[in-house]
Amino acid sequence: MSIGHEHRYRVDVEWTGNLGTGTQSYRGYERSHDIRIAGKPTLAGSSDAAFRGDASKHNPEDMLVAALSTCHMLSYLHVAVTAGIVVTAYADTAEGMMELHEHGGRFVEVVLRPRVTVSAASDRDKAIALHEDAHHACFIANSVNFPVHCEPQVVVAPL
Repeated sequence: MSIGHEHRYRVDVEWTGNLGTGTQSYRGYERSHDIRIAGKPTLAGSSDAAFRGDASKHNPEDMLVAALSTCHMLSYLHVAVTAGIVVTAYADTAEGMMELHEHGGRFVEVVLRPRVTVSAASDRDKAIALHEDAHHACFIANSVNFPVHCEPQVVVAPL
């Protein structure tokens, strides 16, 4: 990877929740929208159900937590292979905490809880330590202004 190269990511978002009167009233429109990225399936989005959204659709808060979780996973897999650690399974249960205040809200933390299975020949302690390297390599974690904590669990696959 060359330092100094830019990568751009284009996302098209279209609000689909106009029920005929636009935003004439707070309750008179849906928060539904489509998220389109060229060459990929369209994501149906909305706000969180707590904010009058459709709970069956993706919301920005869930997608932010998912972005942090998947970025950490992909960074972890990279640092693991570089370090000679053989990962055979990876699953995460990530959780974000958002606080509301009178002018809006903000995330105050995200906690990642990855459960990693490594081969019997891999070094379990090294596999745990690599989560710190993955955190520093994660593009998304490097872009947010709140703490992202990692509480990893590493298990060794049976022979």
